[in-house]
Amino acid sequence: MYTNLNEGLTAMAVGMGTVFSFLIILMIAVFCMGAIISYLNKIFPEEVNVVKTAVKTACDDTEIAIAIAAAKYRN
Repeated sequence: MYTNLNEGLTAMAVGMGTVFSFLIILMIAVFCMGAIISYLNKIFPEEVNVVKTAVKTACDDTEIAIAIAAAKYRN
């Protein structure tokens, strides 16, 4: 009975150890790739296109104000 329990616990420990080791290696790889990309972005920065848009103010909405006023006094 204890033989099966020991074999099961051994298989579980080996499996969990393998997964844990893989995840640690994956985390280290992701961290290293992030550091490399950050370094390369400093050397080769990407161009940023600035788009200028006109700011719409309340005084530009005269047609909407007229429609609201007409709807308000229609009754």
